[in-house]
Amino acid sequence: MAWSWRLERADGQTVGTSDETFTTQADAETWVGEKWRALREEGVAQVSLLDGDKVVYTMSLADPR
Repeated sequence: MAWSWRLERADGQTVGTSDETFTTQADAETWVGEKWRALREEGVAQVSLLDGDKVVYTMSLADPR
């Protein structure tokens, strides 16, 4: 399966997907670790990691203060 990110507003409404797909979960998580601030600036509030069509988990992009 291919791994990807679904980009969402705080209410869970989808606003897009990651531009890339990844061969491993670790690669996908590295990508979001590098991009989360830029995504948040673009209005993305949370992301859901997808393994194909299956949601693995959803993560907030809120500042962890």
